[in-house]
Amino acid sequence: QVQLVESGGGLVQAGDSLRLSCAASGRAFSNYNMGWFRQAPGKEREFVAAISRYGVNINYAVSVKGRFTISRDNAKNTVYLQMNNLKPEDTAVYSCAAGDGSIYSFSSRYWGQGTQVTVSS
Repeated sequence: QVQLVESGGGLVQAGDSLRLSCAASGRAFSNYNMGWFRQAPGKEREFVAAISRYGVNINYAVSVKGRFTISRDNAKNTVYLQMNNLKPEDTAVYSCAAGDGSIYSFSSRYWGQGTQVTVSS
């Protein structure tokens, strides 16, 4: 079992930056690929980014590529999502997930509860 707790969300203006963190506890963090997903009101949850167990491979959604950066610190059992040049369409609840398999077809086994990101225009 892995427990995931996100933090770092908030209300910002368009063009601002935020860094989300996801702290993991339980089974060995480095056993899992880690991902970020988001869900806007009235929309389905969508993939944002994923990183392999030791950070060698990374995958981004087209909509965030070049603006968001995913990273992880296995010594701290934490995965991060640096979000720059935020846009109103980035407004959503952001959740982290731990999974296995390919980061290009991320299969989530554990989920955090999410953190709200709101970007005003």
